[in-house]
Amino acid sequence: MTTTHASFVIERTYPTAPPRVFAAWADPEAKRAWFVEGEGWEIQSYELDFREGGTERSQFRFLKGEETFGEKTVFGNETVFNEIVDNERIIFTYSMDRNGVRFSISLASVELKPAGGGTRLIFTEHGAFFDGADGVKMREAGWRELLDKLDAHLAANA
Repeated sequence: MTTTHASFVIERTYPTAPPRVFAAWADPEAKRAWFVEGEGWEIQSYELDFREGGTERSQFRFLKGEETFGEKTVFGNETVFNEIVDNERIIFTYSMDRNGVRFSISLASVELKPAGGGTRLIFTEHGAFFDGADGVKMREAGWRELLDKLDAHLAANA
């Protein structure tokens, strides 16, 4: 059994103020819209308790990945919010599993900084990826896609 450690940082600038960007992470309906929903996914469950010590849990199938993962493959994500500073910072740990077998555990931070009339978001992740994990390149690509979806969500709900 092997463990691979890796880190990455993604920076984005959004044309909305930090409170609106923060709210998109904190509000269960908004977070589900950009973080969970999407074409090609079957969401089996999702819940968000956004507070320090609170959790976010989901189970889902990637329908386009059935040829890779198998028809019955269910992914799980379990998050614990470790620190929340309104409109400034969210720090959380999360684990991911495939059919109940954990394949990664990460520490992530979201920093929100005023940038003109908008927000500079700095997302940093430090992960431990186990045998069968998606690996850091796929994880970073996944977060880049999610942060694009956040941008679209903010634009659509301006």
